[in-house]
Amino acid sequence: QVQLVESGGGLVQAGGSLRLSCAASGRSFSSYGMGWFRQVPGKERQFVAAISWSGGSTYYADSVKGRFTIARDNARNTVSLQMNSLKSEDTAVYYCAAARAQSMPRIGDLRAYDYWGQGTQVTVSS
Repeated sequence: QVQLVESGGGLVQAGGSLRLSCAASGRSFSSYGMGWFRQVPGKERQFVAAISWSGGSTYYADSVKGRFTIARDNARNTVSLQMNSLKSEDTAVYYCAAARAQSMPRIGDLRAYDYWGQGTQVTVSS
């Protein structure tokens, strides 16, 4: 069992930056791939970024590539999402999620993830 708690959301102007954090508790955090997803009302939850258990591989949605950076610290059981050059279309609730290692080939599919946080709101004003 893994519990995930996101923080760092808020209101920012377009072009600004935010850093989201996800704190994990439970067993074997370092054995899980970690991902960030986002969701706006009335739409499906959308893949944003993911990182392998070791941190050696990262994956990004085309819409955020070059602007967002995912990182993890297995010693502190945390994963972060640095978001730069934010746009109004980045406005959403952002969720942290954990996937077992064997699910990593489907890292962009929300159904590959076993544990989810409660989400944190990010609002980008234009």
